[in-house]
Amino acid sequence: MRSTSTVTVLSLWVLSLAALVPALTSPPGAAGSAAAPPASAAVTTPASAAADNAAAARHARRTACLKEARAKKLLGAQRTAFVKNCVGPR
Repeated sequence: MRSTSTVTVLSLWVLSLAALVPALTSPPGAAGSAAAPPASAAVTTPASAAADNAAAARHARRTACLKEARAKKLLGAQRTAFVKNCVGPR
């Protein structure tokens, strides 16, 4: 058991050092400059960002409605109807 924790600690230590190496080897003027995103990074289009925001807003509204239904101690069909009415149209 002790050897496993020692290996884990050493692995984490090596990984933290590996993260510091690029920062230590970069030129002094490059420290404040932003790195370019990798070529494989997904590009977010405004349409997909808007859809994500709409989904997040709908989820937040539904969660608030569920909390309110729970506070009112609604169950079954009454709870379902309340949540549908509270969330509103899609």
